[in-house]
Amino acid sequence: MTEFVFRSDSYLRTLSATVAEVTPDGGIVLDRTIFYAASGGQPNDTGRIVAGAGRVVSVANVVHPEGDKTRVVHVPDDDAPPVAAGESVTLDLDWDRRYRLMRMHTALHLLSVVFPFPVTGGSVGEDKGRLDFDMPEVPENLGELEARLNAMVAGNHAVTDEWISDDEMAANPGLIKTMKVKPPMGQGRVRLIRIGDVDLQPCGGTHVANTSEIGLLKLGKIEKKGAQNRRVALLFA
Repeated sequence: MTEFVFRSDSYLRTLSATVAEVTPDGGIVLDRTIFYAASGGQPNDTGRIVAGAGRVVSVANVVHPEGDKTRVVHVPDDDAPPVAAGESVTLDLDWDRRYRLMRMHTALHLLSVVFPFPVTGGSVGEDKGRLDFDMPEVPENLGELEARLNAMVAGNHAVTDEWISDDEMAANPGLIKTMKVKPPMGQGRVRLIRIGDVDLQPCGGTHVANTSEIGLLKLGKIEKKGAQNRRVALLFA
């Protein structure tokens, strides 16, 4: 099992760790990590693993093994030097990229408040994100919605996490906004992200500590993706 340190401190940029396993195809499993594995619409982190004797392993991808959300495999570039199980290493996160993803992911939570419709999909990007909604028609007051979105950003709402049991999650289905992506259950507990008194929903991703860090936002294109499905793009202004 990998300790997901980014869940308790998403601002940590470096971390010491131990190589727990090297997979047959060269993937690196660590005892703990600050690298987020692609999941829930948020892409994987990138960065470096620094081993002894000046060996630097560029991390090309970070994934969960098939059917196992308790471990993370760091996939090195093809020409990366080898590491061995038991080695002590240092992780070095591509912080600028991570921070932009944190800001956008938190902004998309706010977007799901402004557009109070079931979410059918989503994607977090460094400069642009989007949510798909089960929304029959595009609202006519888009300017007002954008202003409300930015008012929430400027509201200095604290972003915190908390945990509930699988049974508590099952008893509160109204917390789940996504129709196709269900919260990771089966491990005994589920992580919730609370944004002040504005929003509360299950999420395993990385977020900023306060909405004021997000910055000014603007609504992008709204596309029709089905009879009732509308894709709403969100950009940093």
